[in-house]
Amino acid sequence: MSNQSTKLDRRSFLKVSALAGGGMMLSFNWLAGCKPNAEEALGMPEDWFRMNGYIRIGDNGLITLMSPNPEGGQNVKTSMPMILAEELDADWTKVIVEQAPLDTDNFTRQFIGGSQAIRTGWTPLRTAGATARQMLMRAAAQTWNVPVSEITTEPGFILHQPGNKKAHFGEMANLAATLPVPEEVDLKASQDFKIIGTSKKNVDLNKIVTGKPLFGMDYKKEGMLYAMIIHPPAFGNKLKSFDDSQARSMPGIRDIFQFKSLRDDYKRTFFDTVQFTDLIAIVGDSTWQVLQAKKAIKADWKIQEGYEEQRDMFGREAVRVVPKGLENTDAQEIAMKQAAQKPQTQRKDGNPEAVFSTAAKVIERTYTGPFLAHNCMEPMNFFAHVEGDKVTCAGPLQKPELTEHALSSRLGIPVENIEIEMTRLGGGYGRRSYAHWLIEAAVISQKMNAPVKLVYTREDDMTGGVYRSRYQATYRAALNENNQLIAFHVNAGGLPENPLYANRFPAGAVDNYLAEGWEVPSNITTGSFRAPRSNFMACVEQSFLDEVAEAAGKDPIDFRLELLAKAKANPVGEGNDYDPDRYAKVLELVREKANWANSTPGVSRGVSAYFCHNSYAAQVLDMKIVDGQVQIDKVTNAIDCGLVVNPDAAKNLCEGAVIDGIGTAMYGALTFENGVISKSNFDQYRQIRMKEAPKSIETYFVENGEDPSGLGEPAYPPVFAALANALYKATGNRFYDQPFSRQSNS
Repeated sequence: MSNQSTKLDRRSFLKVSALAGGGMMLSFNWLAGCKPNAEEALGMPEDWFRMNGYIRIGDNGLITLMSPNPEGGQNVKTSMPMILAEELDADWTKVIVEQAPLDTDNFTRQFIGGSQAIRTGWTPLRTAGATARQMLMRAAAQTWNVPVSEITTEPGFILHQPGNKKAHFGEMANLAATLPVPEEVDLKASQDFKIIGTSKKNVDLNKIVTGKPLFGMDYKKEGMLYAMIIHPPAFGNKLKSFDDSQARSMPGIRDIFQFKSLRDDYKRTFFDTVQFTDLIAIVGDSTWQVLQAKKAIKADWKIQEGYEEQRDMFGREAVRVVPKGLENTDAQEIAMKQAAQKPQTQRKDGNPEAVFSTAAKVIERTYTGPFLAHNCMEPMNFFAHVEGDKVTCAGPLQKPELTEHALSSRLGIPVENIEIEMTRLGGGYGRRSYAHWLIEAAVISQKMNAPVKLVYTREDDMTGGVYRSRYQATYRAALNENNQLIAFHVNAGGLPENPLYANRFPAGAVDNYLAEGWEVPSNITTGSFRAPRSNFMACVEQSFLDEVAEAAGKDPIDFRLELLAKAKANPVGEGNDYDPDRYAKVLELVREKANWANSTPGVSRGVSAYFCHNSYAAQVLDMKIVDGQVQIDKVTNAIDCGLVVNPDAAKNLCEGAVIDGIGTAMYGALTFENGVISKSNFDQYRQIRMKEAPKSIETYFVENGEDPSGLGEPAYPPVFAALANALYKATGNRFYDQPFSRQSNS
């Protein structure tokens, strides 16, 4: 059991208030906001800090927990309330979970991103639950006129065992609502958990399987019009003029007009990433009618001038260079090779140049990764209704809190007059962070003075960005005469983003280490893609380490463990951002669970391990080549994400990451010709098929008692290299360029 203050940074953390009709509501601030006076805030219930969650206890014993973060399949809508319910000692069968709308007065960090929801909410959520429980116990002690030390709870009930008294939470809620919030509460010891660590079904499961309206595409309002947009066909193009004469006369079409989604003088922030802001809107009575009219519009395009874009990157000033021209894949490759010759040093330990010049053996390999599309199953869509100075929106997006400011600026309407309802996301992992389609929907609604549902076609989404960047990395390793790794050099960059994490493994494990990075400007918009940058760096780093291990004559797992042992005993340099002991433990666990020491005839195996998003993942992939095709029999996951809140949900995340990663590694790729993207729909952009998924995926978690960390992304990056290393064992060829299918089928 641990003692936890109900205040953070001397700012008020909790408030309590009575509900109309009985019961109590406890509100809590996860990260503490910016109110100057805690005592004053405690006396003013209407003055709440941002990022508040709510526990509502009804007089009938039912409990409603508000889930503030968007739900995109990562299951936070179940797991986060589980944390609250645990410390509250609630009866899970009497818990109702509701999705909260965007509410910047009561919530903060109300978004999906970085696999941080459980990690950042862990202590505040527990504290909120424990505080409510303590207040209910005090109310019971006062009612029964007994010492609070004699009061205990069991799920949903308060007990005084010496007096043989028992009451459900709702019976004490009214009185509890009048009591002062305790300054400190005791949190449960992990061995006393009853809900955390057990598998609970998705709270939306029944609605999902019965087709209830949960997603943005399901959202409808009376009188709603439908809209689509036309954006330039090529990056580097801008709208010149258009002919809509034929389209305007088509059935059901209300209007066609040109508009700007962002003002020219608007200073963009981190997620205001969109290249095409001069658009054509088509508005009508149905999506089919609008789609037919869209096809009838004849647009003329011109080359856009280059420019520099000032950006506010979470308080850090930055400039994005947007060059003029229509880019081609071949020219991009030349530019990247040139940029790699003039990198910037990001970390240097020892004297790697001198060691490389005298090494007994030097291994050098270059790896590439293409642009990638997200291809969320649910098309981009959003509902908006602008009525004078009031805005109501609804749809799927990952960063509502960060989007409403751009929306406010574009419409000229105060943020406090904007309401955003969050629907369940039909896919995300970065794509729905860049919610320009919300702003587009609202601008169209404002022009039409009517409620509007904007829907993207698959082609709109795939040809408009936002993609994973194109990357390249060159690795060098120096071995001495005893086949020991004595120097390591990585030169990595991208178009337009540098993917390098200079302080990750094997930094800290090699005496002579050099990490260099570079970037090439581009007018192609890129952004977050599941496990940003890590999805490329894990693949190339872990593929290269396998090749170095082979050159050193060592087992690939033993080789990694030796390096980690050195990083633990005698770490090199400063700022290593991984724990070598935790890193080693996932490798040891996967070696054990995959039965690594015992090979199976005809089965090729690859191993990989990586640290990202505060968690560690190791994987062994078993595969065969059957009739010239890759057949993956099994993937074994070993994960250290700290304490696992919901085991079934955690395994689901890992299984999805493995399948997603294999499909992307094998088939994902986009190229450009004169600024036009090569693929625009699923008939061209190859996805993994059901028969290509692993026949078995086993997931094991390290039990170390650490607080929870990220899990939505960490199991994704290492599977790329596990696959590449297994393919090498099966084919005798190393795989340096994604997608692997180009080489495996050649």
